[in-house]
Amino acid sequence: MLQKYLLVFFVSMVPLIELRLAVPMAVGMGLDYWTSLVVCVIGNMLPVPIIYFFARKVLLWGCDKPYIGKFFTYCLEKGERGGRKLTARAGRGGLFVALMLFVGIPLPGTGAWTGTLAASFLNMGIKSTALSVSLGVIIAGIIMGLGATGVFSIIGL
Repeated sequence: MLQKYLLVFFVSMVPLIELRLAVPMAVGMGLDYWTSLVVCVIGNMLPVPIIYFFARKVLLWGCDKPYIGKFFTYCLEKGERGGRKLTARAGRGGLFVALMLFVGIPLPGTGAWTGTLAASFLNMGIKSTALSVSLGVIIAGIIMGLGATGVFSIIGL
């Protein structure tokens, strides 16, 4: 049982798939949904401070490197453009809710990793970023749990 929870924990830490795979996987393995949701949220939130404090610095460091420079520059410029657009649309006060909804919509590329990186570009602050992203992760986990429970009950598992 512990091994299954550890597997779900580590899957929830993987960028792009995060809770979008971890929660349905837990439901499919027959684990308790609420316990699995807590384990997945903790696993997904664990890298948030590292991403917030270091991802932008890594991108800035890599901008002038021979093989990775173009890609890192592209990521940096795209993140800054996206941050300016989001600020223009949501305003400074609406960023918290906008980030929470962005992370909470369980689509590829909208998870805690991407949301935290965007927040670091916007200089939101680690406390508001962590709270907004964690609420979004909980929303995504609930949506994925409801979807997975429905799918598995329809097919009779």
